[in-house]
Amino acid sequence: MSQIGAPHGGTCPKSPRSRTLRTVATLTSAVLAVSALAGCSADDAADAAPVAVQDNAPTPRDLVADGGTLRWAVDAAPTTLNAFQADADATTSRIAGAVLPALYTLDQRGRPQRNPDYLESAQVVETEPKQVVLYKLNQQAVWSDGREIGAPDFVAQWRALSGRDTAYWTARNSGYERIEKIERGKNDLEVRVTFSKPYADWQSLFTPLYPKQVMGSPDSFNDGARTTLKATAGPFLLKSVDAKSGDVTLIRNPRWWGQAAKLDTVVLKPVPRADRADALAAGTLDLAEIDRSTAERISLALKDARAGRNGAQAALAHGPGSSITPSKALKSWALAHGSDEEKAEEVRAARKKNQEAIARYASAQDTLATYVVRKSLEPAYTQLSLNGESGPLSDERVRRAVARAIDRQELAESVLKPLGLPAKPPGSHLALAGQAAYKDSSDALGGQDTQEARALLADAGWVPGGAEQPAGTKAGSEAEKKKEEGTEKDASEKKEAEKAEKKEAEKPAKSTATPAATAPADAKKKSDEASGDAPSDEGLYIVGDDKPGDRRAVPAADPGAGTRVLTPAPAAALQGAALQARAEPLDTRPEALEAGTGSAARAGAPQAVKPDRGAAGAYAPRGTAAPAAVPGAQQALGKDGKALSLRFVLPSGPGSESLRTVGDRIVRMLDAVGIRTEVTKVPDESFFKDHIASGDYDLALYSWPASAFPATDARPIFAKPEPASDGSLMVEQNYSRVGTDRIDQLFDQAAGTLDEEEALELVRQADARIWAAAGSIPLYQRPQLVAARADLVNAGAWGFAAPRYQDIGFEKDASPKKADKKADKKAGERTGEKTGEKAD
Repeated sequence: MSQIGAPHGGTCPKSPRSRTLRTVATLTSAVLAVSALAGCSADDAADAAPVAVQDNAPTPRDLVADGGTLRWAVDAAPTTLNAFQADADATTSRIAGAVLPALYTLDQRGRPQRNPDYLESAQVVETEPKQVVLYKLNQQAVWSDGREIGAPDFVAQWRALSGRDTAYWTARNSGYERIEKIERGKNDLEVRVTFSKPYADWQSLFTPLYPKQVMGSPDSFNDGARTTLKATAGPFLLKSVDAKSGDVTLIRNPRWWGQAAKLDTVVLKPVPRADRADALAAGTLDLAEIDRSTAERISLALKDARAGRNGAQAALAHGPGSSITPSKALKSWALAHGSDEEKAEEVRAARKKNQEAIARYASAQDTLATYVVRKSLEPAYTQLSLNGESGPLSDERVRRAVARAIDRQELAESVLKPLGLPAKPPGSHLALAGQAAYKDSSDALGGQDTQEARALLADAGWVPGGAEQPAGTKAGSEAEKKKEEGTEKDASEKKEAEKAEKKEAEKPAKSTATPAATAPADAKKKSDEASGDAPSDEGLYIVGDDKPGDRRAVPAADPGAGTRVLTPAPAAALQGAALQARAEPLDTRPEALEAGTGSAARAGAPQAVKPDRGAAGAYAPRGTAAPAAVPGAQQALGKDGKALSLRFVLPSGPGSESLRTVGDRIVRMLDAVGIRTEVTKVPDESFFKDHIASGDYDLALYSWPASAFPATDARPIFAKPEPASDGSLMVEQNYSRVGTDRIDQLFDQAAGTLDEEEALELVRQADARIWAAAGSIPLYQRPQLVAARADLVNAGAWGFAAPRYQDIGFEKDASPKKADKKADKKAGERTGEKTGEKAD
């Protein structure tokens, strides 16, 4: 299947399965939008078009030259060659795609297609009493040692991955544990697979397919396949893995029965993303995924070339020599030849250094002009993960408030629009636009709404001034103890506070009528900033003892702000129950959508303005207005003497600049509703292992790849965490630690039905509930930027589709050596149109 390596920086590692996924409410206070969770029909989503097409210079094979070596950048040398081990990485997947059988591959829309190089047919031939799939293999398909691919290989892989033999160190066994038996069909080219229970995603199995020499014993599986493969069966063979440089060399397979590979050799070269611009400028790579800054530099080099400027002229126009004016040059020459020998020597050294820099830049620009930038959207999305295990985010109202404070469209545009790519935020956690399971279910949570975010926070007890304590009172256990004791002194103070509040409420509105009257409010704001309520990098994450339904008195807001927030009217503990109670009947009651209830119905009709009614369930008394003014957000929120501050963990590596920029925007959006953040930047190598996987964060940005088989591949990502025997949580890949039993049931039902439309509908219903739980918020589909030699064809930004390694090559009459000197004019013009110099 199409492989997605873990992108640099904030992307979680994939599961070891070698295909696309690896390792891969509109609520007004308390009311869940019924229609949002009603699911959707297949007609709404099945034919959705992809939002970005692949860009890989498709060229007929007869126009591709035979021979040549492709130097292809990878992030690192492979940790193992066994794609089913826990430490398999993106390089493992790339090697497997070139040298091992893939029974199904993904097309441009992310949908599985039978691979005729290995399969003549594959279909479900029986459903009763049990599901039976019959594979008919290509009669020419053989391993590199000459043996036919057949049932023994299927049996060995099933036994290794079924989970029944714990001696095999496998990472996952999804699907294989459902197989009851595998047997030979009418002949050696037929394989019958019988399942113990129905399995909808059977097409996900046996890709990649390893030979029985690898899967046949625990020793060969665990250790033997880490550094070498005893047999392969792809258009290329694994020749060597250089222990020192990490280079992986693949050569054309002489036993390959399909269309012969155009290239003689493919060399996978480990080049960190931060070093790729220099490697491209030196001409040591032919194909490499790149970041935005490198793409901009290549676009600039192409612009210079089209304008007739060579590298030396470009250096003077916008490179190291661009700051040298005629007057500066004359002064420099005079000093270099002046009578002050010491000064002259210093200036001559500086002039020489500058000339060398100009020469390097000129050479680099000349080389970069031989590349093109191919771009699409990667089959993966970046999300904001909200850790719901403990602290403020364990309250789903706070998670939903965070989600409602964020403008996903703005974030998507900030990343994708400058690159000229479609900037529509993903509407699903489980599929991307173009895939059969895709349906925009984000209405189950709702879009950006500052007022609604504040209402949710207030309902959860987080209000302006809530972090302040009365004089002489300490936060934490002592305050709770005093509260529980209920002394007469506390009661007296409470009465006095209520009287003062009542008097304050009875004051006329003239307090805001004159500039003089606004001075106290300004002074209060300054006082807040001085006391730490203003945005600060010093916010501390304090795990509170928040309990659903624990109703506490909410301090009144600053009178100068013109808004008074009182105790929430409904029992907050009922919100979670209401969420699920209203969601349950939706699987069988689509008529709820027609009834005109919920967010979808409200979105379709104008809403009457009711200034005398606050958000239902969020404020009391009924006549109190909801907080619509900005000033309230300028003060940090608190609850029981504790400030609302969330720890936002971001990677600090050079390839994660874009992620950090998005993080900065999110911080500002949260600050607008009174949520403070403590941004922590950590090394890339520890970001996932030490923070995301271990749960040491409140907010984090990382990416998940999409899958053609969400019922199987996405379940561990969103499965409800279960307590382990040692008291910890078993989270599988659900690093937000947020899940429900109903979501798990929907995944299980989707995986267990052989009705494709029913399975898709169940997946969409699961996604709606994932949105409502607000454990993760998809923000944007990741951009895919690839630098390629101008004469390299059938390679670049593939999007969803799997590369056809045998078709990659160089255009005829445009050899790599010629491309080193001058880019093909036609390719350069084509690339100029695509880049459009939009990156700025």
